[in-house]
Amino acid sequence: MWQTEGPWETEEFGGSHQGRPGAMLPDGSDPQPVIFDLGSGTHMHETSDWWVYDGHTRNAPRAAVLRGACSCGWRGTTLHPIDWQEVAAEGPEWYDTSGPQSDWKQHIADVEARTVPVPEDVTALLAQLRKRLEVLADDAPLAALRVVAALEHAAAEVGEVAAYVAQADDQSWDTIAVGLGITESEARTRLQRHARRY
Repeated sequence: MWQTEGPWETEEFGGSHQGRPGAMLPDGSDPQPVIFDLGSGTHMHETSDWWVYDGHTRNAPRAAVLRGACSCGWRGTTLHPIDWQEVAAEGPEWYDTSGPQSDWKQHIADVEARTVPVPEDVTALLAQLRKRLEVLADDAPLAALRVVAALEHAAAEVGEVAAYVAQADDQSWDTIAVGLGITESEARTRLQRHARRY
């Protein structure tokens, strides 16, 4: 079975906004996941990878186009026709899915535009610290580990206070999720994880 690239994701938004090229059927709907019996007892493999919807199996109707798709439920409106002859000739791992990926990147830019902005001086400090730590990890790895431990401790303390204040402000979970750029369930998990001391 073909193995194509993993999901598209950003460091900041992680699983809340994993992107992929999504297949769309001629009627405009998303196809149901395809289940493959791998012949290993009760284990069944389920996939929604776009390339399985080539119409060659009973449970995988032929998709007409690709569009950007995101784990948050977003679907791109720009449709990219699938050239199944090219897919068959070159294999799905070589097929150009840059159009759907570009659409997903625009979706991520829209998500980021709705988040609470991080002050520019903090962004610059983080970038500078990261670059310095990368050098330190090569030159003095134990010193780098000491710094990482100190940062983890400081982040935990600040995270607890921030999570407590955010909840005390009586903001809705939807507002918190949008501000962080993640799903509501992940926002709840994040705040609960940080606010464990209170």
